[in-house]
Amino acid sequence: MKAAVLVFPGSNCDRDLKVAFEKTGADVTMVWHKDAALPDEVDIVGVPGGFSYGDYLRCGAIAANSPICAALKAHVDRGGYALGICNGFQILTETRILPGALLRNAGIKYVCRDEPLIVGTADSDFTRGYTAGQEVRIPIAHHDGNYRVDDATRQMLVDADRIAFTYADNPNGSAGDIAGVLSENRRVLGMMPHPERAFDDCHTGTDGRAMFEALTQALVAA
Repeated sequence: MKAAVLVFPGSNCDRDLKVAFEKTGADVTMVWHKDAALPDEVDIVGVPGGFSYGDYLRCGAIAANSPICAALKAHVDRGGYALGICNGFQILTETRILPGALLRNAGIKYVCRDEPLIVGTADSDFTRGYTAGQEVRIPIAHHDGNYRVDDATRQMLVDADRIAFTYADNPNGSAGDIAGVLSENRRVLGMMPHPERAFDDCHTGTDGRAMFEALTQALVAA
């Protein structure tokens, strides 16, 4: 399996994501934001957390217009896989790869803690390692994690079983407690919590490991 992890000025979770991919068997290439192309035959693109371009203007907005995001969109349009975490989720919404927007937390405060999540669906290569309704604990660390969609879009996500995770104790005011959503073809996942920070035994938990293991198994078998 070949993975690419994008790197923007201000990314700070790119190495964590690289390690999680590598420890589940992926060959990982780090790709700079000014590059215009992804590596040949890449299976999945990781869009990491952090503060791309210092969150200047709007979180993820400048990154979404960088050269590498044109290649990311082309990869997704071809049916390629992508995983956007935290700032990466913001970038996926800013590129319109995923619906919605991430706004300032309802409490107007940065939140950083382990957060209980409820698995919304096990019907994706990202979530097949869990069961629907299972509670997992995944760290969060964000100031702009308030996921907003209009009522019609939220109902569409529910009806299409595209809500990957919800918060058990909504920390940011997200509509419908949504913590992560899938694309229409279920090959793109955007989520605010950080599964790459719940991977190793040295972390406060390992509930994120099942995501990377299931994803690797699916891509290797494809």
